[in-house]
Amino acid sequence: MARLADYFVLVGYDHDKRGSGDGQGRILQRFPEKEWEDNPFPEGIQLFCQPGGWQLVLERKSPNFLVAVLTDINSERHYCACFTFWEAVESSQPQQNHANVTEEEDSKFIQAPQLFAPKSLVLVSQLDHTEVFRNCLGLIYTIYIDCLDFPLETVIGNLLTCIVPITGGSQRTITLGAGDRQVIQTPINDALPVTGCSVALFLKQLGINNVLDLFCAALTEHKILFLSSSYQRLTEACRALLALMFPLKYSFTYIPILPAQLIEVLCSPTPFIIGIHSSFRADMQDLLDVIVADLDGGTVVIPECIHISVLPEPYLIQTQTALCMVLDPELEYADYAFPPSSLSASSMKFQDKEIRAVFLHLFAQLFQGYRWSLQIIRVHPEPVIRFHKVAFLAQRILLDDDFLIKVLDGMAFAGFVSERGSPYRACDLFDELVANDIERIRSEEGNPRKVLKHIKEISEKLHRNENPYPAVAMHKIQKPTEGSHLRLQRSTFPQLDEGMVQWIIDQATAKLKNVPPAVKVEMKCIVPMGPPSAAVIDRNGIVLANSARRLEVVRNCITYIFENKLLEAKKLLPAMLRALKGRAARQCLTQELNLHVLQNRAVLDHQQFDYVVRMMNCALQDCTPLDEHLVAATLLPLVTAFCRKLGTGVTQFAYSCVQEHLVWTNLQFWEAMFYNDVQHHIRALYLEMECDHLTETGSVNGEREQKSALGVAAEQLRLWPTYSKEKQQELIDKEESTVYSQAIHYGNRLTYLLLPLDTSKNRLLRSTAIGDMESVSNSFVTNSIAGSVAESYDTESGFEDAETSDVANSVVRFINRFVDKVCTESGVSSDHLKALHANLPDIVQMHIETLDAVHRESKRLPPIQKPKLLRPSLLIGEDLVMEGLRVFLEPDGREESMGGSVGGPTILPAEGAIFLTTYRIIFKGVPTETLAGEQTVIRSFPVASFTKDKRISPHLRAEQEPQDTLQLRSSTFQLMKIAFDVEVGSEMVELFRKHIHKLRYPQYVHSSFAFTVGQSVKQVMEPKQKEKNPSLRTMSKNIMKNAKKTIGRQYVTRKKFTPPTLDQRGIPAHGDNLDQISVSEEMEQSALTLSSTIKSSDKSTMSHMIERACCRDYQRLGLGTLSNSLTRSKNEPFRITTVNRMYGVCRSYPSLLIIPQTIQDSTMQRISRCYRQNRFPVVCWKNSRTKSVLLRSAGLHGKSVVGFFKSQNAPTAGPSQTDSTSLEQEKYLQAVISSMPHYADTGGRNTLSGFTSAHMHSSGKWGSIRGSGRLSAYSLNSDVGIRLAGKETLSLQANGGPSDSHYFRQQRAGLYIIGDKSQLKGAKQDLLQQWEVVPIEIFDVRQVKNSFKKLMKACVPSSACTESNTSYYHSLEESDWLSQLHKLLQVSVLVVELLDNGSSVLISLEDGWDVTTQVVSLVQLLSDQHYRTLEGFRLLVEKEWLSFGHRFSHRGAQTLASQSSGFTPVFLQFLDCVHQIHLQFPMEFEFSQYYLKFLAYHYVSNRFRTFLLDSDHERIELGLMYEEKGEKKSQHIYKSVWDYIDRLSKKTPIFFNYLYAPEDGEVLRPYGNISNLKVWDYYTHETLSEGPPYDWELVYGRREQVDDEERMDTMAPQTHRRIVWPCYDNQNKTEPDAISKLLEEMQMLECELGQVPGKWKETWDKIKTTQRTESMQEGKHLSSSSLLISSSLSHHRRSQCVYLHEAAVGSTLNLSLDTDSSTTSTPSSGIMGRKSTSTLYSQFQTSESEHRSYEGILYKRGALLKAWKSRWFVLDKTKHQLRYYDSKSDIDVKGIVDLAEVESVTLGTVAMGAPKNIEEKAFFDLKTTKRVYNFCAQDCQSAQQWIDKIQSCLSDA
Repeated sequence: MARLADYFVLVGYDHDKRGSGDGQGRILQRFPEKEWEDNPFPEGIQLFCQPGGWQLVLERKSPNFLVAVLTDINSERHYCACFTFWEAVESSQPQQNHANVTEEEDSKFIQAPQLFAPKSLVLVSQLDHTEVFRNCLGLIYTIYIDCLDFPLETVIGNLLTCIVPITGGSQRTITLGAGDRQVIQTPINDALPVTGCSVALFLKQLGINNVLDLFCAALTEHKILFLSSSYQRLTEACRALLALMFPLKYSFTYIPILPAQLIEVLCSPTPFIIGIHSSFRADMQDLLDVIVADLDGGTVVIPECIHISVLPEPYLIQTQTALCMVLDPELEYADYAFPPSSLSASSMKFQDKEIRAVFLHLFAQLFQGYRWSLQIIRVHPEPVIRFHKVAFLAQRILLDDDFLIKVLDGMAFAGFVSERGSPYRACDLFDELVANDIERIRSEEGNPRKVLKHIKEISEKLHRNENPYPAVAMHKIQKPTEGSHLRLQRSTFPQLDEGMVQWIIDQATAKLKNVPPAVKVEMKCIVPMGPPSAAVIDRNGIVLANSARRLEVVRNCITYIFENKLLEAKKLLPAMLRALKGRAARQCLTQELNLHVLQNRAVLDHQQFDYVVRMMNCALQDCTPLDEHLVAATLLPLVTAFCRKLGTGVTQFAYSCVQEHLVWTNLQFWEAMFYNDVQHHIRALYLEMECDHLTETGSVNGEREQKSALGVAAEQLRLWPTYSKEKQQELIDKEESTVYSQAIHYGNRLTYLLLPLDTSKNRLLRSTAIGDMESVSNSFVTNSIAGSVAESYDTESGFEDAETSDVANSVVRFINRFVDKVCTESGVSSDHLKALHANLPDIVQMHIETLDAVHRESKRLPPIQKPKLLRPSLLIGEDLVMEGLRVFLEPDGREESMGGSVGGPTILPAEGAIFLTTYRIIFKGVPTETLAGEQTVIRSFPVASFTKDKRISPHLRAEQEPQDTLQLRSSTFQLMKIAFDVEVGSEMVELFRKHIHKLRYPQYVHSSFAFTVGQSVKQVMEPKQKEKNPSLRTMSKNIMKNAKKTIGRQYVTRKKFTPPTLDQRGIPAHGDNLDQISVSEEMEQSALTLSSTIKSSDKSTMSHMIERACCRDYQRLGLGTLSNSLTRSKNEPFRITTVNRMYGVCRSYPSLLIIPQTIQDSTMQRISRCYRQNRFPVVCWKNSRTKSVLLRSAGLHGKSVVGFFKSQNAPTAGPSQTDSTSLEQEKYLQAVISSMPHYADTGGRNTLSGFTSAHMHSSGKWGSIRGSGRLSAYSLNSDVGIRLAGKETLSLQANGGPSDSHYFRQQRAGLYIIGDKSQLKGAKQDLLQQWEVVPIEIFDVRQVKNSFKKLMKACVPSSACTESNTSYYHSLEESDWLSQLHKLLQVSVLVVELLDNGSSVLISLEDGWDVTTQVVSLVQLLSDQHYRTLEGFRLLVEKEWLSFGHRFSHRGAQTLASQSSGFTPVFLQFLDCVHQIHLQFPMEFEFSQYYLKFLAYHYVSNRFRTFLLDSDHERIELGLMYEEKGEKKSQHIYKSVWDYIDRLSKKTPIFFNYLYAPEDGEVLRPYGNISNLKVWDYYTHETLSEGPPYDWELVYGRREQVDDEERMDTMAPQTHRRIVWPCYDNQNKTEPDAISKLLEEMQMLECELGQVPGKWKETWDKIKTTQRTESMQEGKHLSSSSLLISSSLSHHRRSQCVYLHEAAVGSTLNLSLDTDSSTTSTPSSGIMGRKSTSTLYSQFQTSESEHRSYEGILYKRGALLKAWKSRWFVLDKTKHQLRYYDSKSDIDVKGIVDLAEVESVTLGTVAMGAPKNIEEKAFFDLKTTKRVYNFCAQDCQSAQQWIDKIQSCLSDA
């Protein structure tokens, strides 16, 4: 029984505090004035009476009613029912409040309108009877407003003394003494919420999905805010949301109606459910973490920063479906043809209960079996219960469900456990559902009708709980007359007599004292457990079925281990370790290991022990934290059971080897384990007592062992009142002793798993380097992480003492923390707790002493045999710098080595050693995978290509913990992730890194491997410091200056310059330095001519220059020679100048240069100053057909651009001093133009004298190429190239220019200058000049450097990509590498077009040694077939890259000085462009793709001296340019890469392209679109069996030795089968192409016959000649390109088709080398009017692409000229088209008729010009939608056949 109302309060407007701002309310009267002892009066009630604020209004409002909820400090809720009405404000009050106003203002107040103030009648109660409160307060208001003859004091007194029952389902009739009568209905069970219709209204307002969102948000503790214009709706919505959460109770802030004055509560950091009036919506804008539900608008707004965990499937969809069926039952039958007529939705009251039944049904599903996860720790005196969350989630297979995890971690569920965990209590509807209906719920899943039936049954119980009796109309409440609130009241609400009300209360209280207290009958019972959660797993049985094979592997492996079949176990071990990544396998492991534990002990031998520990570590490693808890819980008893004998009295347990897991330092894990064991012992305690009692009485209970711990506890709780006090105390003591003994036991367990084996190191183990720890087992590193936990504990608790470094103290502190927590919760006495704390240090110390003996004995164990370190093969002259360090080569982001999707064995990780030599970094070892263990893994790269090293976090390996892990990257697209073995100390790792950096960045370039090859390591690594001789730089300067003094002897002396010893040289001159050696401008002109420089005594000196690549190429191109320079004609356009022979003009240029004949050397010196780095324009190539030339230079200086291009305002007759250089530049360019025959004779136009300054500087058109954007190469060639090449006519413009045609030229310029757009911005030029500037946007070296870094990370990722934005193709696109190749090819093809159309081109970009070199080289390669040969390509690289000073040392960061600049692969980019061209024109190159990869590898390897230093000048200073003829070379050590290639080419065709069949004079125009470009396989392919295949002696030489050994071993089984693994084998070697294989077999046969093996090249040429002769004899006039002998070269990626001519007809042979069979983009090649090889490339397509249904000759009438021509027609049914060609053998389609457009085929008539002697019926017409085709066949039969065939195609379609 309880009071219906505790307080009645009258609250009114506070006129005394009326002022600026909002008004306030004050309590006018309160009854009773004295607070109840059991229920104090809540403060601040006046705020909730008017939540929007106390305000005066101008018109009287209708009375309103609301119920606010207040929560006190004890979490008790008080329901405040507020009845508010408005009273007129007396006129005197405003005047009193404003006594100081003037008379004028006073008169205003008198005339002021009538104001009305609110007044509230408030009932405060602990009961929620909303309608009763509304009726009672309405009755009081009715008595007042209608002046009824009932004393208000009596009514209020009766209301405050009314006692009603709380529960039990009874009805109580009450009356307040005013002729009224009400019936109060109590619920049967007050544990169930009473909602009325609020839940149904809630769903109606917001909808199903919004309510589910709010439901999940409330359960996962988010902030929820309701908005509505109705306060009562806010209360109803909050009540509904709390009712839906049943059986959970909301324990955070709950304010259904929040007053405006308390709006800052919304900024609270804690979760809440709050309602607020919608008029305050504008104040909600700043709330970023609050979910706002608008009840009036039916919307729910969830901020972006909030993620609401939703219900797990299938519960979400089941709940949504059930709610749809409840709210809209017609939905199920909406599509029926005959829907049932009697179907209608339930009433709001019944619908309310049905909705609640859906959510109660959901909770029963979510929490099914929860009682099986309750842990009872104490039964007496009060039950102490904990919930085992991990076990519950594991049984439900919901370990990864975010929603359920959050719910179980929330405060609401904690209250649920404390309230419902007790095994002996009163039960309600939810308990019945969980216990009895779970099986029914599971069986009904998937059947909506059965689910709906069950829900209706539950809803009926809920409805019966609220309404146990049929409703009786016994209510009688007087209500005010309509409109009464608008009447003028005579007075305000009267002042009540407090004494009278208090007298009525006192009288009622006295009567209650004499009545005996009502005893509430508690219907306690044993709470049923319900079915266990394990039954839920049955439906997931398919998971276990899928892993049956893995479980069999686990069982077999464990069986082999314990049967000592260790070899079999070793084979299965890798598969088992992979299987242990699954939960089922980990569970199986613990079950199988338990079978081998006898009497808590299992003694193993050393190998068995290692295997068992390894499996335990693996099971604990690869799992989530929740999984780890489960595995660790099952392994905890096992790690103290499995052991091995180390010696007499010394035993090592498995726990000392599995300490490297964070779970052992997780306090929650230990608590759950402790509580679980305590529960078992408590259960055993009472079962033993029960057994003794049954034995005494002579009865035996067979079900005793099946009782759960909660069942035993429930029985004890039921019997507890019947025990005597002595018996009760005895039980309490026994329980406390049980808990205490378990605390001691767990203190020992914690000590076992937290103390490391080697406790001598007094430091925290987490801060200790891994390398300082020693192995406990033969193959495992063991230690503890307790130190880190203790450290974090000390930090959290706010103190740190001086002994933090002591491991023992750290462990003691951690165990103390654990013991304090569990013992306090378990009710252990303080005396026992003190004793436990006192004993813990002794327990730890005893264990430390035991561990010392174990540690000492474990060090004496013979180590397990590790794989033997394999020594790598070394080059001659390559020496080891450091002996091999044992490491593990870890897998990186490339999947091939891991098996993965491509299949194959797991090659990585591999165990071996890392070696550092003077040339390479080499890993050599064997895979750790047993099945691949016989293979050798080699990964290496040159030290000179090393780009970056990085320490990475170690990968926790199951077998042992690595010490340090390094990641090494190389510019040869190689990556090594090496984890050092435990035996390698940290100092050795650091020494290894220092040696790498010292070798990678030597102080001088002559300290690199190419110079030091063959010398001792000591000499390399320890250069002397002192200089005994002058530095090289000083010596070279002196030599140069002495040479300058004699003008007539300006040449390099023939005697070879001998540099000082390597350890005495200074720093060589750098290419960036300003030239300090320059030729004086005052020299006589005769001293600078060629005749004066070459005397008879100096001809032998110049022989070296003549032998240079530049001179040989100049002579081939007809640009001049030195030998006939004295007698040559002055009319020749170009000459070789020696102005730079002493490198005085430009240090980065070669000594011999090509310039126009008419330009003097002194002019060149002045011109050079206008260009960056003095790199003035020089000729480097001439087109033999058009005589146009290609020039190169650096970009102009800024001032030079202004002087060269911008107009001069003063048109003087002669140039001024400042203009002289610009005029000389113009003369130089004019001389270049005049050298071309096409422009030489233009009526005196070969000089500039005919122009005035006005004409010279008039504006003209510029050509431009957009640097950005992906224009196709075809559009570039056809638009920009044609326009710049003069293929469009020039339209004259009347803009005031000269009208004489003499001043106008064609638009095609004689010279195009391609320069940087940024440099040439704003420059203008004369339209009449014969050169034109083409500004282009091109990338700089910084972009190349960044692009290369991204390309390396894309092609060789350090780890497997897990996100889409890190995928291979995404990273490749981000690198922009292909975009840069596209730009290079685009510019190069433009230049080729210009040169091929007769215009010369000057490439003037950047400093002239990067992009300029790339473009110039590519242009020559595309234009001149000589450069596509082996010899020509070498000459091209020597001339354009080496002689013209590409900065190989600087761009490759080859020395310490250039380290900061970083690696910039400009030359590699050029080689990639050549590779792209090679792919598109495979028959135009003599060299193979391997040749390009070889150069790409060795230009950074520093094995050869070819690509060292930055210019010829630096090479001469070091004496590298010319070698003496008689100098002896080592047979195996090559200083030049070219010599090495020449020697190797004679031995093997590895650099030769068998498809080589060039066309004379062929000009290549490749496609440069990104879609046409391929990623070079040099970037992605690797060969782990032998390392990079570019050091031929290491790869192929070793292969020959292995083959010889195999031949000698005649006992070995002979087999021809080879398994080729991706990324492991060298496919070119294991599967050689057919021609290489045949040549090799021929050599072998010659050896067997005793003949001297012939050279492969001679054999190949002989075969080609023989076949050509045979073809000629057969009358087949074949060109060399007709003979295509294809091979299966791995780098050839196109699907090729080789057309072989036979005697009778041609046959097509398909050699499909790749899946890419696209032939739509055949590169265009050739020159107009000349035969091209395009026909050959057109053959590279599949024969299936042409489907010839019918073919033959027809005459066709032309569309324009109406001429009849014979054509070869092909009818293609597949493509539905009619094609025609010039002839039968022609493969180029001349036209296509689409049959889809054909309207009719009819016989035609004879037309004019038709072939003679043809029958009239042989003509037929083909009418299409576009035109009419006229055809003529040979005869009428042929014509009819064509008509029939075409008609057949049309009908088939």
